[in-house]
Amino acid sequence: MTRKTLEDLFVHSLSDIYSAEKQLAKALGKLARTAQNEALSEAFQSHLEETQGQIERIDQIVETCAIKLKRMKCAAMEGLIEEANELIEEIPKGPVLDAGLIGAAQKVEHYEIASYGTLAALAKEIGFHEAVPLIVSTLDEEKATDAKLTRLAEQSANREASAAS
Repeated sequence: MTRKTLEDLFVHSLSDIYSAEKQLAKALGKLARTAQNEALSEAFQSHLEETQGQIERIDQIVETCAIKLKRMKCAAMEGLIEEANELIEEIPKGPVLDAGLIGAAQKVEHYEIASYGTLAALAKEIGFHEAVPLIVSTLDEEKATDAKLTRLAEQSANREASAAS
């Protein structure tokens, strides 16, 4: 796809994050089942439900802005999920893996935060004003998930991993 205008860039970026969210929705169930820490497992399950709502918001943006998403696969999310899968294969189930999964999940959140921040700025600039609150709602959720993961790491997971090492 040639990206000649800001609207082209917006559509490309929205298509990319749509793919990312779809991939993440498939991966979060595995993360929830793999985590030994109950609070972490619940956080992954909760974020799966949130991610499904975020996908629905993207569908709303597409409809509201009368745009068509491009069929593509988000290579960045694919790589981030592969990194998490490598941890699952290499580290025995337990506190050390839980700490690793939190780090992997935070990489995902930071990617999403950057993506939605960019999308919000582009939407404002090109006049897709109806899309902005939808994008910002998702951005706020991603930031809250990142903060929740940080709390889980600092309050329990990292301590438990240190004790197990």
